[in-house]
Amino acid sequence: MLRDTILILENEEDNRKKLAEIFRDEYKVLEVSNEKEGIELLRAHAASLAVILVNLMIPAKNNFQVLQRLSEKKYLKQIPFIMLTNDQTVEYEKRGYEYGIVSYIRKPFHPDAVKLLVDNVVKVFQYKVQLEFTVKTQNEKLKKQNAILKLMAGKQKHMNEVLVESLSNIVEFRNLESEQHIKRMREFTVCLGTSIMKLYPEYELTEEKIEMIGWASALHDIGKIVIPDSIILKAGKLTNDEYEVIKSHTTKGAEIIERVIRLDSEDFCSYAYDIARHHHEKYDGNGYPDGLKGEEISIAAQIVSLVDVYDALTSKRVYKAAYDTDKAFQMIIHGQSGVFSPKLLKAFTEVRGTFEAIVKKYCDD
Repeated sequence: MLRDTILILENEEDNRKKLAEIFRDEYKVLEVSNEKEGIELLRAHAASLAVILVNLMIPAKNNFQVLQRLSEKKYLKQIPFIMLTNDQTVEYEKRGYEYGIVSYIRKPFHPDAVKLLVDNVVKVFQYKVQLEFTVKTQNEKLKKQNAILKLMAGKQKHMNEVLVESLSNIVEFRNLESEQHIKRMREFTVCLGTSIMKLYPEYELTEEKIEMIGWASALHDIGKIVIPDSIILKAGKLTNDEYEVIKSHTTKGAEIIERVIRLDSEDFCSYAYDIARHHHEKYDGNGYPDGLKGEEISIAAQIVSLVDVYDALTSKRVYKAAYDTDKAFQMIIHGQSGVFSPKLLKAFTEVRGTFEAIVKKYCDD
């Protein structure tokens, strides 16, 4: 609705008439001489009021009684109020501004100055209202767009997870390992990652990062796709040459992730690449393929390295029987399966029971 009306609440008739005359050519003018009628007109015409000129002394019970009631009903946030006053004190002005008035007109007033003041107040207030409306509309649009993007991101995340799981299952099928292996790897990784996050904040892990590392762990052996069956499925001891071929699954896996797999998340692909290439690195530098040492190995690759060893020890392979969980734990803690960082071993010790529960939950048939 167009705000084209001015309401004048003034008990002095001469002032009221002078003010009405100033604005009559451009606005509809409502005049009232007492508080009761003024409130009634305000309620009836609130949507069309451009500004209200009010003298608080109507009646002179309490200088700010009227203003307080109007403020309580939120009218001063909806319509600009300009006070008509004879008072020149700073305290008087301060109280009015605290209630929410926008300006003062002091008596005796000059018509031209009053006209300019009111016109400026109306323009600024209407601009403010329009701006608030625009911001509100934009916020509503953004909320809708964010909801759509969140839904799309959720669907894309699900598709990525399906793709990752499918690829990892192909690898495990070739290795004659059960699909439970991937589930255990992911659960072990999230469990150990959460333990590290709580114990060692310097690694700057978050729940989101840990979830991503968990999914990336499923592709740690993707490079075994290109390893010949005769080597992958060999039950006996590998020759030196065969072992070198097996070791190449780390660099081949990183290459496949970098050149072949296309997922929306750069962070996920970065974790997957790093884990595939470096999950056989060892803390003492005796791992492969790059011979990384200590904290040169990312925490993601360190986590998956330990998890991979634990799962290999507690699972049956073509070349070995499964160790029980206690034996596997002791072998890792005492360095019989390669050297891991003291921090990693501390975090591993903290979740030993949870690891054992995961083994039982996802046991191979």
